[in-house]
Amino acid sequence: MHSLVGTFIKEELEEAFDKKTVLYPISLCFVQNKKTFYTIKKEDRNEWIKHLKEAIGYSSLYDFYELKETLGKGKFGLVRLGIHIKTQKKVAIKIMKKADMAPQDVELVKREIEILKLCQHPNIIRLLDVFENADYIYIIMENMRGGDLFAYLEKRNFRISEARACAIIHSLATALYYLHSYGIVHRDLKPENVLMVDESEDADVKIVDFGLSKMAGPNEKSKEPFGTLSYVAPEVLLQHPYDKSVDVWSLGIVGYLLLSGTLPFDDDDDKEIVRQTIYDPPDFTHQGWAKISKEAVDFISSNSLLTYRTAHKG
Repeated sequence: MHSLVGTFIKEELEEAFDKKTVLYPISLCFVQNKKTFYTIKKEDRNEWIKHLKEAIGYSSLYDFYELKETLGKGKFGLVRLGIHIKTQKKVAIKIMKKADMAPQDVELVKREIEILKLCQHPNIIRLLDVFENADYIYIIMENMRGGDLFAYLEKRNFRISEARACAIIHSLATALYYLHSYGIVHRDLKPENVLMVDESEDADVKIVDFGLSKMAGPNEKSKEPFGTLSYVAPEVLLQHPYDKSVDVWSLGIVGYLLLSGTLPFDDDDDKEIVRQTIYDPPDFTHQGWAKISKEAVDFISSNSLLTYRTAHKG
């Protein structure tokens, strides 16, 4: 007797048993191992596969979607454009090959899926479906046509109006408030993880990539060194216990970039970025801030950028 919960069915290559007999294998892939069964006739194997798939409620990505061109590359695979066969709706399909992933990476992906299932917010990417087989994990999400926020800024020479920056910051802040209210800490907020809905000037934004995110209790803290240099909070670099406020720090850095066109902590040397982040106050005197309102400066400077140093400098 075998429980089929969480099982994947894999049709293996036929094997020669002797000079006269060819066997047709079926593998049942469980979480920790796999068991292979054989039939003498190919037709019998096909019939077994059909009934096994019905028993576990198996469905294939290719029954619902057509795969089109590649939209981008990720750590474990590709993101491709998909077309829903019945509705012809365009989606983005994240394809991850399990063979390229360590067990802890698979767990991070499954955590991302569980977090995305919870999220129903206009400024957070929407999860539409998930497919998985013995070899791949497929995550189907909304198709964002405008590229990421960094590319959006780059096309405009990192110069946008204060009003436009305010609108983007507000959207990101409401999304973070939503995440934090559910105990979700993103831990890698940066322009590359913010997508534009379309290519218009005033396109809305959506936070993506929850691969490093964490579900945390009200008083729970972490020490995992996650984040991206120039955007990561000092307490993470110092390996101090941290909470959801690290997302607020990252929002402040993104806001600084949107308003001034520069990063407050940036250098060719990673060690120098770390030093600046921990010890140097952000500079609000350079040319990029010349026409920015006092209210905007006050918002960014109070947005966890200076309060950390007040308590921990040195």
